[in-house]
Amino acid sequence: MLVLFETAAGYAIFKVLDEQKLQQVDSLWKEFETPEKANKVVKLKHFEKFQDTTEALAAATAMVEGKLGKSLKKVLKKVVAKEAHEQLAITDAKLGGVIKEKLNLSCVHSPAVAELMRGIRNQMEGLITGLPARELSAMSLGLAHSLSRYKLKFSPDKVDTMIVQAISLLDDLDKELNNYIMRCREWYGWHFPELGKIITDNLAYCKSVRKIGARTNVASLDLSDILPEEIEAEVKLAAEISMGTEVSEEDIANIMHLCDQVIEITEYRSQLYDYLKNRMMAIAPNLTVMVGELVGARLISHAGSLLNLAKHPASTVQILGAEKALFRALKTRRDTPKYGLIYHASLVGQTTAKNKGKISRMLAAKTALAIRYDALGEDTNAEMGVENRAKLEVRLRYLEEKGIRRISGSGKALARADKYQHKSDVKVYDPSGDSTLPTVSKKRKIEEVEEGEEEEKPVEAKAKKVKREAPTEGEAETETPKKKKKKDKKKAEEEYKPEEEETAVSPAEETTKKKKKEKKRAAEEEPKEEEEEAAVSPAEETTEKKKKKKKKVKEEEDD
Repeated sequence: MLVLFETAAGYAIFKVLDEQKLQQVDSLWKEFETPEKANKVVKLKHFEKFQDTTEALAAATAMVEGKLGKSLKKVLKKVVAKEAHEQLAITDAKLGGVIKEKLNLSCVHSPAVAELMRGIRNQMEGLITGLPARELSAMSLGLAHSLSRYKLKFSPDKVDTMIVQAISLLDDLDKELNNYIMRCREWYGWHFPELGKIITDNLAYCKSVRKIGARTNVASLDLSDILPEEIEAEVKLAAEISMGTEVSEEDIANIMHLCDQVIEITEYRSQLYDYLKNRMMAIAPNLTVMVGELVGARLISHAGSLLNLAKHPASTVQILGAEKALFRALKTRRDTPKYGLIYHASLVGQTTAKNKGKISRMLAAKTALAIRYDALGEDTNAEMGVENRAKLEVRLRYLEEKGIRRISGSGKALARADKYQHKSDVKVYDPSGDSTLPTVSKKRKIEEVEEGEEEEKPVEAKAKKVKREAPTEGEAETETPKKKKKKDKKKAEEEYKPEEEETAVSPAEETTKKKKKEKKRAAEEEPKEEEEEAAVSPAEETTEKKKKKKKKVKEEEDD
């Protein structure tokens, strides 16, 4: 049986002298206690040394991935193929499958083989001759560094991991600073509340508190190195008439210690920002020119690395950071967001709300190109970024001026913009909607209006009667028989209306009143009928006679 053993210096192939000892797995370690005992079990047959670290790294990566490297393939063909009947003991079963498939060699992987490999590794210096221990350790260290660097895809020129950590730390520092400053203002505000309103800058406030201590010391202190003269005078005046409570020296000491922490963190934050700016200009100069240091660093941090960010299309770069809004919009079938982290770029910030979507889309397209150039290009200059930013600024200027150009004329001259005058419409509160219950006065008004309408209706009806009762002879001739029939029906209805109203009167009075009214009607209708008969045709005379007969029958029935 042959054994394939990999080292940092090269490949070693051993011949197993006594295969029976492999069956005793538990006691196999005893055979490798000394180099003399180990030489009785296995013997070195061939050792193929690596030429340099590059070859060693290629062989190691191929071994880790379970592939058959060129150097290993050459060794196996040279040595093992001569003794094809022998089995080959290996540490990786996956590699054994590849060797068997390509070289048609039978490979063995078992617990006994693993114990044998452990014993060989323990006595490697004694088994492999011509390889000094110092040289082997140096090769192992070099190969370990190279393999780790390969696994992490480490590039000394483009260490974007530092940017990810720096921007995350910068955001954490901002949060902590805000908390510390709020606590400091609230704490010292019990002793000197007026100082917080006078000094708005947080760093200047903490420095002033650190120097002042108790408010009674303000009169004898010179704060000109921290505050302007006007604010200093205002602070001294406020200290004399302050409404704050008295605090002990121990309280002041703790407040001053907190102020020291705020000042130190602020100084470290500015130092960290300078470091981040320098790293961004070194690693992604074109991206920094396009969107700025902070936005560029946040994009890299969000994507994970500069290489991952370079794989994203421009549409993804545009909405990177607004994933929650995007999926919510897709779920509710509404408009998707137009921008994410790129919204904080200076080019997007200086545009009007109407053009922010267009500019963010154009900026994302140019930024995607800049990221790919920074991640995959060999040059480290920012010429492309400067050129693309200039194009975007020209485009932005065109979009901003487009709205105020004249439609008529040449279109080159700008239209005159009238002076803006604010006109506010002051709306007065209407109390009528407060209560839904109508007042008594309104009821009375409504009743009066209804009574007036009832009085006006009979007057109009009388006027219509007069008009209808006195038609001229010329009109009577022109009217058609149908119209005359309708008029006669209306007259008959109007005449019977008062009779129906008078039914409520007692029966003794009804008979006397009806007789009087009938006599009056008969006297009034006789001259009218004589005038109408002169203009009526023979066909109409028959209809009128029928009507007169009906009226007489009704009168007789009433009597």
